[in-house]
Amino acid sequence: SRVMSEREKRVIAYHEAGHALVGHVLPMRGPVHKISIIPRGRALGYTLLLPTEDRLLTTRSELGHELAMLLGGRTAEEIAFDDPTTGAYDDIEKATTIARRMVTEFGMSEELGTIRLGTSRTEPFLGRDHGHTVDYSEAVAARVDAEVRRIVDEARATAREIITANRGALDQLSGALVERETVDAAGVESLLSGCLPWVSDERSAG
Repeated sequence: SRVMSEREKRVIAYHEAGHALVGHVLPMRGPVHKISIIPRGRALGYTLLLPTEDRLLTTRSELGHELAMLLGGRTAEEIAFDDPTTGAYDDIEKATTIARRMVTEFGMSEELGTIRLGTSRTEPFLGRDHGHTVDYSEAVAARVDAEVRRIVDEARATAREIITANRGALDQLSGALVERETVDAAGVESLLSGCLPWVSDERSAG
């Protein structure tokens, strides 16, 4: 496989450092266990977070934090290089899917209320998902899209605020990744220990 250029290495380092930084600062995510810029499968790098406990249920706030962390990689690229890459494709797809499920399946949108919209044609025993069947009007679909966009934009704003407030820590962590390629839990903890805690969570409750 092709060797990464120094520029690519730096971009991936900032991308993974962005995920880790947002995940570290948001209280509802588990601790960052390991970050690496060594490619694995389709991923150019990875950030491993360990859940603090096994959870059967997830709250709306937790999903909001999940979205912010997913979008932390692309946001860090934008802040550091002002020129995002295609590397965030999977993150954006995952974030959009979660936001859409929050609106159409989990009744977590104040705008649309506690209703289920559309039917998901999944055959769990065959492991097949035929996607989401829309059985609502175009007017409702437009409101769903607007609400999905609002939720994603809000998570992106959270990621941006966290990364901007802790820019020094982002630079340090990405520098360590470029140098060492992998940073373990203790390394992450020491590099991010001076991060400012996340306070403006009240406004993201809607």
